[in-house]
Amino acid sequence: MPLPSAVLANLDSLGYTSMTPVQARSLPLSLAGKDVIARAKTGSGKTAAFGLPLLARVDSASLATQGLVLCPTRELADQVALELRRLARAEGNLKVLTLCGGVPLRGQTASLAHGVQVVVGTPGRVLDHLNRQTLALSGLTCWVLDEADRMLDMGFAEDLAAMARHCGDGSRRQTLLFSATYPENVAAIAARLLRDPVTVTVAEEHTAEQLHERRYEVTEEQRLHAVGRLLNHFRPESTLAFCNTKQQCHDLVAVLQAEGLSAMELHGDLDQRERDQVLVQFSNRSCSVLVATDVAARGLDIAQLAAVINVDISPDAQVHTHRIGRTGRASASGLVFSLVSPDEMGRIGRIEALQGRESEWCTLASLVSPAGAEPLRPAMVTLQIAGGRKEKIRAGDVLGALTKDLGLPASAIGKISVNEFSTYVAVERSVADKALRGLNAGKVKGRSVKVRRL
Repeated sequence: MPLPSAVLANLDSLGYTSMTPVQARSLPLSLAGKDVIARAKTGSGKTAAFGLPLLARVDSASLATQGLVLCPTRELADQVALELRRLARAEGNLKVLTLCGGVPLRGQTASLAHGVQVVVGTPGRVLDHLNRQTLALSGLTCWVLDEADRMLDMGFAEDLAAMARHCGDGSRRQTLLFSATYPENVAAIAARLLRDPVTVTVAEEHTAEQLHERRYEVTEEQRLHAVGRLLNHFRPESTLAFCNTKQQCHDLVAVLQAEGLSAMELHGDLDQRERDQVLVQFSNRSCSVLVATDVAARGLDIAQLAAVINVDISPDAQVHTHRIGRTGRASASGLVFSLVSPDEMGRIGRIEALQGRESEWCTLASLVSPAGAEPLRPAMVTLQIAGGRKEKIRAGDVLGALTKDLGLPASAIGKISVNEFSTYVAVERSVADKALRGLNAGKVKGRSVKVRRL
């Protein structure tokens, strides 16, 4: 690719050795300055596909906002911003700021006042800053719409149109649109925002070898307890279980927790703080099962997800395909289980017609826990440190406190996430108590901190 040597060296250090299909097809076009419509799913490597051309158009010597990435959810925006910061390591002093709801405006406004070259955010909060004139996009050189179909499904069409009016001269701006599907509403917004776009379509269907899908016929009385039997039989490290309703999520979590399993729920009744803490524990491998509705799970990209369970069968066959596509990514294999009542057999027929293959049916009687096995427990524990980016805490500071100061092996430390006001660190269960006591008694970045176990 026509990228500076420092950028190529950084990509090499990050483990980017070969391109995914969407990167191979879109990067030559976008790096040449073309507007691009790319049809690609989450997990296909699209952040680098739009991040590299966006960063190539940013002048780090200027404090104007030159790059804008819009995402449907705060979780996806956080993931994109993290990856852009990694990709921008070779760019010198370049600031990437996340603008999403659920956090105070004041801190975001102060950061914008100091100058930010790249903004990643959700449409509502970005438009709020534009209307308050705390964010200016007159110098925008690259605009990315990530998961455009989901943004439009969530009702952001008017926000996107209003945003375009703040973006100055469209002839100087490159627009990149990424979408898993391309319905009429996405085509309409593309026609309004993009200039002579080139369309790239990447068909990345999962093969039967990647996804081992099994279906079990159940009665309504058996359904929830069957989930625990699946987990204790197959023992996946991380499982995303889909329910059709919030009440079903709540009931299933209660059943799993009563069986000694580590399970948490994700649905629309959670506030942003609760949602953040649930997701950080699941992504940190300190929660075995995340039970979610389809709406709540939108925008999530959980790396190395071992299994998906369809606790209820979705009435929409396309939604079923999206659900099971969250495991078995990047050539890894994944487990998929579907619990089917007699009333849901018609839905399975539509799913089979869409997939072009018949189901593999198994019986609940085949599910047995290994002799003498403990209930499935997560390998990690998440600790929350009261302090984050506002206190200038970095992941390296936390790692140093745990390894150098407390003498814990680096292999016992998992994912470290530094947010605005909190830092989360995953540690192996066997050292969790020592890490908690040591951090509370010691210091991180030269100051005492309060730490609790989630």
